[in-house]
Amino acid sequence: MIEAPAIVNTPLDKQSAIFQAQKAFFNTQATKSYDFRKAQLLKLKEMIKAHEQNIMSALSKDFGKPNFESYVTEIGFLYDEINFTLKNLKSWMKSKKVGTGLIHFPSKSKIIYEPKGVTLVIGPWNYPFQLLLAPVIASIAAGNTCIIKPPEETPHTSNLVAKLIPQYFKEEFLAVIMGEGRIVVPELMENNRFDHVFFTGSVPVGRIIAKMAAEQLVPVTLELGGKSPAIIDEKTNLTVASRRIVFGKLINAGQTCVAPDYLLVHEKIKDEFVDELRATIMQFYGISPTQSKDLAQIVNQKRYDKLKSYLKEGKVVFGGAFDDEKRKIEPTIIEGITEEDSLFHEEIFGPIFPVFSYKTNEEALDFIQKNPDPLAFYIFTSNKKTENYFLDRVRFGGGSVNNTIVHLANPELPFGGVGNSGNGSYHGKAGFMAFSNEKSILKSGTWFDLRKKYPPFDKNSMKLIRFLMK
Repeated sequence: MIEAPAIVNTPLDKQSAIFQAQKAFFNTQATKSYDFRKAQLLKLKEMIKAHEQNIMSALSKDFGKPNFESYVTEIGFLYDEINFTLKNLKSWMKSKKVGTGLIHFPSKSKIIYEPKGVTLVIGPWNYPFQLLLAPVIASIAAGNTCIIKPPEETPHTSNLVAKLIPQYFKEEFLAVIMGEGRIVVPELMENNRFDHVFFTGSVPVGRIIAKMAAEQLVPVTLELGGKSPAIIDEKTNLTVASRRIVFGKLINAGQTCVAPDYLLVHEKIKDEFVDELRATIMQFYGISPTQSKDLAQIVNQKRYDKLKSYLKEGKVVFGGAFDDEKRKIEPTIIEGITEEDSLFHEEIFGPIFPVFSYKTNEEALDFIQKNPDPLAFYIFTSNKKTENYFLDRVRFGGGSVNNTIVHLANPELPFGGVGNSGNGSYHGKAGFMAFSNEKSILKSGTWFDLRKKYPPFDKNSMKLIRFLMK
């Protein structure tokens, strides 16, 4: 394993100085113009373009990620988000005229989209570049300043971000705070009142972030996780389904918040589908997947040990091997999981496929509802009624029909959770809105002012108001 560089906590006085500098800069109104926002987004893209190889190298050191995977999920994804934002930013920034009731005559109304101020983005370790900077794109687009906290679990990538950002951006606009999250984040949030906090990570830490934000009534976006199911109906193309499920599950070695967590397969096709799953895994990663350069490693020893403990539950019907030196776990299919097992309740975040069977749609729905609302949901079927049955009844943040994970790569779609899997959304216009205040304005003319709206009121006043408000 490659020795990890140290992550050093940013001192408290430095944190406060950065926050105060950003607050002062925001108050100059400099971030509000379209030209300023456009220039910063282009600068961010320039930074990424100039250091693609360094970024992929850092991700490889932290995860053993193949370059293709790093480019698609961490670099190219950001290009798409920046390009889409630049294409639409001017229209998003325009005030929106809305209707005004006759009772307010002569008046007109509009909504102004105003930046919130100094924002904080806390990134996760599983996609330490993309999931850190995608919210930053939204914050910049909305006209804010931003402080970012990279994850300490991926030191090569986080240290690279901390090195690059100051080369392209002034600290008073975009700055990096480094350190252990359990120390640095409370310091930041308890000593400074941010105007918006954006957190991506686990449900338990999300609760802590929400509590700290609530103490100062700071709005917060939480992008969390959960056990995202994939249903495989009897009426589907099993070969295509297995390819798309294996791809979505094993990208980043399963360490993806929207990866299909477990598979619910109709009992009539379960054995056939498991055979397809086996064949697809071997086709993608060979007979010894832990030796494949296309399968990433597990981020750290703690997560690796946790995943290995899952292999003791249920019955392994395929895979189960692991490589302690490389921190790699073979894609593993497990059956026979019970409600007492950890695999039934805990988000897996690794290359393990628990397979369950069901007889009826009602039975599958009941199974899904035994866990909190998932971040994502997937259904593989050619039956429109079956598709609609689940889409209408399962509460989830977003999902795909006959595919997995790709919905989050469409900037036209808001991405976010519901209930236990998070609140708020981003990507594209949704991100712009998350980091904006909607300021409501009603402007009245002075050339006409109906006297009967004011005291003293008489019968005619009541007649008028009943006519206008009926």
